Amino acid sequence: MASARRIMIVGNGDVGAEAAAVIDAGDLVIRFNGSRNFGAAGKRTDVVAVCNTGRPGAQMLADPLWRDSEAVSAAREIWSIRDPEKFARLQPVLAVSHPELDDFCDDYTIGFAQFAAARDKQHRVIPGAVHEALDATLSTYRPAPYVVPSSGMLVIQALLSDPKFDDALLVLAGFGHGGWEWHPFDAERQFADHLVQSGRLVRLDTLLQSSLSQGA
Repeated sequence: MASARRIMIVGNGDVGAEAAAVIDAGDLVIRFNGSRNFGAAGKRTDVVAVCNTGRPGAQMLADPLWRDSEAVSAAREIWSIRDPEKFARLQPVLAVSHPELDDFCDDYTIGFAQFAAARDKQHRVIPGAVHEALDATLSTYRPAPYVVPSSGMLVIQALLSDPKFDDALLVLAGFGHGGWEWHPFDAERQFADHLVQSGRLVRLDTLLQSSLSQGA
């Protein structure tokens, strides 16, 4: 996979100072929501993947700082990671199991589609089937009960499911596999490790260390 296209999947966690140039040299750069490490983690942005339900979705659409941010302005595509039909089915289930998440499934997909169209960007909704395939894979790692997979892992699954990216090496940066208590981070880390072992994914730290050792 040394000569494969590199798809840079850039989470909002910390990255090393040397990471920016490597990320910007990728063939496709995907960032998430507020792209909090924009600059430190490079500036090239082809896709912004957004949580299109619940408070994060509402806040982004209403916030001119997000709408006019450098990352969003640069992006050619906006990906809504949550399938509206799946989350409509999830809503009554969560009303019983997690009543505190009463606005979690509120859907803003149309708002993101309209925003993308107004800014001359493509809009894509990740299908519910991708989400369900990821749930099935994560179940093999016996996660504790969770609500939904993380945005990063949904994007990874979407790329793995798309034949257009069969020849691509996925490069993961700015991911610590930790955060919101209702994401299955332990299982996601194990799945990511499996993808590393299979050669489909590499962590950016590993890629940088390899480059440094080859240049020594």
